[in-house]
Amino acid sequence: MIPLKTAHTNFVEHLQKNKRSDATIIAYGKDIEQLSEFLYKKGRNLVHEVTLEDLKDFMKKLLNESFTLKTISRKTNSTKTFFKYLKVEGYIETDPATDLTHPKISPKAPRILSKVEYRALRDACKNDKRTLAIVELLLQTGIRIGELAKLRTEDVAFGNPGSLKVPPLGTHLGREVPLNQAAQKAIKDYLDIRGEVKSGHLFTTKNSNPLLVRNIRATIDRYYRLGGIEHAKVNDLRHTFVAHHLREGARLDLISKLAGHKRISTTEKYLEYIERSEEEKTELSEL
Repeated sequence: MIPLKTAHTNFVEHLQKNKRSDATIIAYGKDIEQLSEFLYKKGRNLVHEVTLEDLKDFMKKLLNESFTLKTISRKTNSTKTFFKYLKVEGYIETDPATDLTHPKISPKAPRILSKVEYRALRDACKNDKRTLAIVELLLQTGIRIGELAKLRTEDVAFGNPGSLKVPPLGTHLGREVPLNQAAQKAIKDYLDIRGEVKSGHLFTTKNSNPLLVRNIRATIDRYYRLGGIEHAKVNDLRHTFVAHHLREGARLDLISKLAGHKRISTTEKYLEYIERSEEEKTELSEL
């Protein structure tokens, strides 16, 4: 029989010994601390006293307190990991969290920029050659921001047609994608003012250091604001690439390959958003 407080301390030490990331240790630790406080108020002081109903009540309490479904799902995962650890260590015979389910989270529809919006973005950054090249690359190739940050000058092949070697990123494989004239021109214009750099990276700071993902994101966000484009993020340029090409009749398998989707089902979901968008436009025109 082990108190919840002791189990909580042992669990955090277990995560540390297994070299989990600092962010994971902090998040799991806080989640289980919050759960423990709830259980104490219910009179559950020992780990073997906790039931599935207790855990369900905790999740209901979070929902009533307006925690997001995403946050509740994370806390559910922390709870399941905690009790699995307790069972493996022999602190409990039965795991009450085995049948604890995650809340159902409906995927958020991607933000797809209209032609007016991405033209406004281009206009906003037209005097910033580096940012314009970044925007054109994201819009014309659909690559991820992390992939763009890793690009090197030799990855770009100018010509008719041109091409871009997209580097591997995490579990995503590298690939080669076509590079149209608009993107090529934007990159050439940027390289003309950038000059030679020692790092070899395509996009760099004024000091020739590689441009980091956070720098790229902050820059695009600033130009979104200057262009009057609301509720848009960098990754929405990738969404726009996929949706635009599918709307124009491009083959599903081709766009899936170019975007680097692991499963074609990921690309198929955009068809639903496109159809829904077209239906909404039709309904508005009939009002």
